Amino acid sequence: MNKNVKIALTVLVGLVLLYWGVNYLKGINLLTPANYFYTEVDNTEGLLQAAPVTVNGFQVGQVREINYDYSKHKISVMLAMNKDMTVPEGSSVNMVSGLLGGTSLELNLGDGPAMKQGSYIPTTKLPGLMDNVTENVMPMVNNVMPKVDSIMNNVNALTGDPALAAALARLDGITRQLQASAQQLTVLMHGLNRSVPGVMSNVNGITTNLSGATSNLSDLSTSLKQLPLDETMSKLNATLANLEQLSAQLNDKNSTLGKVMNDRELYDNANHAIASLDSLLIDIKANPKRYINVKVF
Repeated sequence: MNKNVKIALTVLVGLVLLYWGVNYLKGINLLTPANYFYTEVDNTEGLLQAAPVTVNGFQVGQVREINYDYSKHKISVMLAMNKDMTVPEGSSVNMVSGLLGGTSLELNLGDGPAMKQGSYIPTTKLPGLMDNVTENVMPMVNNVMPKVDSIMNNVNALTGDPALAAALARLDGITRQLQASAQQLTVLMHGLNRSVPGVMSNVNGITTNLSGATSNLSDLSTSLKQLPLDETMSKLNATLANLEQLSAQLNDKNSTLGKVMNDRELYDNANHAIASLDSLLIDIKANPKRYINVKVF
């Protein structure tokens, strides 16, 4: 082999490897055996090469080629199915639009005999997620937008109201006052923390005094228990009985004490005697020589 043949073979192998690598990067493995089928669509709707072909959500193939048929004005799509995958007659391919705009093919299997390779499978289109969003969600959004616009206008009017700015200013003043109160409370708590040890010592002293007073009360109770209270109460009762007897005698007009206490004549005579005695004493003080004679030897 001369040099030119080697160069040609190297270039040819490189081109083959390049073609295989580009398709492999697209997700197409040319070395995997496959059965080929075709379908025709009017609009690819975002369908790309290497798009998955699924059955009940499981991938059984992929889109190998997409070509435009100028004679039929149709788009021909080549489907590369797995080697073991057979497509019965009566099957169809549905184009399903994804949420992000990508389109995949969903194979609905029929119940007839197996189709030959190269056969055309009819295509239908099912509404995808974006179609559902456009048909169902967008009208609701269009109905909501005027309400949202009205709400935004109300919000703008509220935020532009001078009363709101005044309220915010008052709220800021209240916040500052609360902050000052919190600082004063902190200072007060620090002062209490410093005063608590002294207060606790005073409390301990009061507790000690209370303990001493309790012991003194116990001693006093013991002393009271030792006093002859029964004898004292007996004497007190006897004294009260004597007082009651004396009071009865004083109230009895027939008794001596009763006569003394209740005789009006005796009372008047006593008063007359006291008055006479008083007059006599006054006269003695005024004229002592009349009653007292002093002789000097």
